[in-house]
Amino acid sequence: MDNNIIFYIMGGSALAFILIVIGYVILSKKMQKSEYKKIQKLQQGTKENKFSIEILFQKLYLTYIKIPFLKRYVLKVRRRLEIINIDDEYKTRNDTAKILTKALAIIALIMILTIVITSSNYLLMFILLIFEVFMIDTLMDGSVDKIDNNLLKEQIEFFSEIRHAYHEFNMVEEAIYQVSQDDEKNVSSQGEKIYEVLISDDPETELEKYYDIAPNSFLKEFAGVSYLTKEFGDRKINGASLYLKNVNNITQEMQLEILKRDKLNYVFQSLSVISIAPILLLEPLKNWAVSNFSFTSSWYMGKPGMIVQILILLITFISYVLVRKLKDNGSTGINTKNTENPWQEKLYKKKLVKKIVDLFIPKEGTKEYRKVTQMLKDAASPLKMEWLYINRVSLAIVTFIASIIIFSQLHIIAINYVYTEPTTSYDIIRRSVRKR
Repeated sequence: MDNNIIFYIMGGSALAFILIVIGYVILSKKMQKSEYKKIQKLQQGTKENKFSIEILFQKLYLTYIKIPFLKRYVLKVRRRLEIINIDDEYKTRNDTAKILTKALAIIALIMILTIVITSSNYLLMFILLIFEVFMIDTLMDGSVDKIDNNLLKEQIEFFSEIRHAYHEFNMVEEAIYQVSQDDEKNVSSQGEKIYEVLISDDPETELEKYYDIAPNSFLKEFAGVSYLTKEFGDRKINGASLYLKNVNNITQEMQLEILKRDKLNYVFQSLSVISIAPILLLEPLKNWAVSNFSFTSSWYMGKPGMIVQILILLITFISYVLVRKLKDNGSTGINTKNTENPWQEKLYKKKLVKKIVDLFIPKEGTKEYRKVTQMLKDAASPLKMEWLYINRVSLAIVTFIASIIIFSQLHIIAINYVYTEPTTSYDIIRRSVRKR
């Protein structure tokens, strides 16, 4: 009985296998004759390889946006890139992830180097690591500035082609449309946007909207001149087109701006690195001095040495910030901060924080209140009165905590020096002899 059951099972399995094979053959023949094969042919050449650097950056973007600390940097960079890569979400994400990945890779290497060099001085290591975190902003701003500079250089060629197309079509919108068909250039998307403004039902309103999102003033001028020419027609001055003359003037201004930026980059190309070199060389210089001149160890290990090192750090940080400000060319000059619901507003909504901050805010109608309000207006600051005093209180608290930490560390160093430093006499060069 058991053998019969086994034979039945084996026979049924073999029959099922034969039916599956027959069904597969029949379906494959039908699929070859159907639309399926046409779809496969259409898909050939359009599928991406298993590894694609663009897909990798898209996945990295989705990863970065989920990390709380990195999300701030992602949003800051993409706000600037959204203006350059207008209406192109894919390219905006790709460029954002590329810039952030590059900045993180550089900062990671610098941090590893800092930890290796300052492994014996934890306070210096901590200060350097905090300073290097702030460098991420600088690296990302520099990368976005390069993209903006490339856009400006593309505009030179773009306006040159506009002049030739205008001679051919003698219509502003048609000339812009024809030149904007080159999808490989970033400026083409700006040209398409200007074309959409010109052919819209309400071009004046759309032009005002474009002014708010244009990446630079030259495209604003070009859009305005194109709108006026389309609406009121071109004029001839001494036999030359007024529209083309205005385009030439904008081109000359762009060339001067490019020369100015190139000169700034040339002058400041290495000053940013030079400005932070002192803090990176603090520990190697200290080790060299102690190993060659033994008497310097007592100075480095005491309060004076630590105070001087902290002062060098502060001076270096200030110098670095000033160099970056001088190098700033004002490209893509928009406010990338969230002015609708910033961290100050979220913090001020806390009842305890609100009570504390309200103690420092001057009352309405007082002289101090009017003075601060007028200063905010004169500076064109987006800050509210409450946000300003939250900044002040927060800065005071951070400064107080940092001062306590530094003075406590200095006190520990002084105590340690008294207990552990032996009485010695030096022969000035290298050797030291302990007194018995």
